[in-house]
Amino acid sequence: MNNRKSIFFKYFAICSAVILVSFCCLGTVLLLVSSRYFLDEKKSLMLKNAKALALFSAEQIIDDPEGWKEQVSQEFKSYSISCNADFLLCSEDGFVVIKTGSAEDGVPADRLKSFNSEGKYVYSSLGGALGETCHIMGVSFRGNGPQYYILAYSPKSAQDNYVRNIMEIFIVSAVLVLIVVMFLVYFAATKLTSPITEIAEVAKKLGSGDFSVTLPDYDTAEFRQLSIAFNEMAANLKSYDTMRNSFLANVSHELRTPMTSIGGFVDGMLDGTIPKEQQRYYLKIISSEVNRLTRLVKSMLNLAKIEAGELKPSMSVFSALDPIVETLVTFEGKLEAKHIEIKGLDVDRVNLYADCDLIHQVMYNLIENAIKFVNDGGYIEFSFNPVGYMTVISIKNSGEGLEEDELPLVFDRFYKTDKSRGLDARGVGLGLNIVRSIIQLHGGKIMVRSVKGEYTEFVFTLPNKSRED
Repeated sequence: MNNRKSIFFKYFAICSAVILVSFCCLGTVLLLVSSRYFLDEKKSLMLKNAKALALFSAEQIIDDPEGWKEQVSQEFKSYSISCNADFLLCSEDGFVVIKTGSAEDGVPADRLKSFNSEGKYVYSSLGGALGETCHIMGVSFRGNGPQYYILAYSPKSAQDNYVRNIMEIFIVSAVLVLIVVMFLVYFAATKLTSPITEIAEVAKKLGSGDFSVTLPDYDTAEFRQLSIAFNEMAANLKSYDTMRNSFLANVSHELRTPMTSIGGFVDGMLDGTIPKEQQRYYLKIISSEVNRLTRLVKSMLNLAKIEAGELKPSMSVFSALDPIVETLVTFEGKLEAKHIEIKGLDVDRVNLYADCDLIHQVMYNLIENAIKFVNDGGYIEFSFNPVGYMTVISIKNSGEGLEEDELPLVFDRFYKTDKSRGLDARGVGLGLNIVRSIIQLHGGKIMVRSVKGEYTEFVFTLPNKSRED
């Protein structure tokens, strides 16, 4: 597996990239802010000191016209040290009277004319007089008539050194923080991706047929939801696997029994064990078993089509009584033999909007099941109750009824009650399962209720019109 394609690598790389970009952006902002802060503070300080020196110089010139330079020169040096800047005192013709730095002895006079008593900032070398480009704050004043200029200046290198020191501190701090953050990101990425690795391992076991595996309850909400869904899937797969094994076992049993009978009777005819005068009797048994196999295969094919979504109902409007009456006519002999009373059919037309052939199969299976379990001299009762666009239909028969623990199982494939096995050995146990599948295909529901020793009732819903009507 390519590590560069793993979630861990991508998560770690993305987080690292975001952190690095964030540090770069923060460094850039810090560089701009610190540079701007240095310049603003320097300009403010130089202006304040230049004005103070201008006032002091003007007073000294007036008070001591001959010896003012020495006093002013000492003050210049003191201010230069305190504000970390150099100062020039120039006459109006550009001659440098006093200086604290290594500037030239002359400044172009035309460059001085832009400065006034309020102070002005320029970024210049004053025609090379300062030796390098500097931040300059100039103030003009008069002393006993002549115009003088005080220039406070700081070389650009000072600003560069200040910013460099700030950035060095930032870089050292950023590297230390980055190391710690990378470690935390690595730990977080490991913790985040470890459940995925665990899920992958469990999925492999699940794929190999071990449906007993489960995932723990994770702390992370998303992984907890995934764990719950995965465990539910594993439980469903285990249930489906059990159902599949049971289905195969039942199918094998249902196929093996008639095929064994058919094979045994045919072999008996071929080897003479069954005399010719009895062969017709056994051929009828073989025919019955073949019909049983045919019903089993047909039922299984119908179920497969419904579950695969290949069986599309052909919807039409018809009376619910039509398939019921047709089915009752088919079982007329059995109804008379058991003296069964039919109730609830003396109603007005009850329309259904469904596939007539499929509903006929539903009615056939339910009525056949009712006749099988109704007691001699008992009854089969029908009821119809339209509710909105659905109609609630019930088929109730008197008789012994079902045990409470049997009710959830009657719609399972190949399920037969012990009594059913004794009453009808030809059944395949798929009738009620097909009934449920057809009703669900029409958007309806079916349930069974029973009171032991009294009755069994199947209640189901079918549409009586289109939802769009």
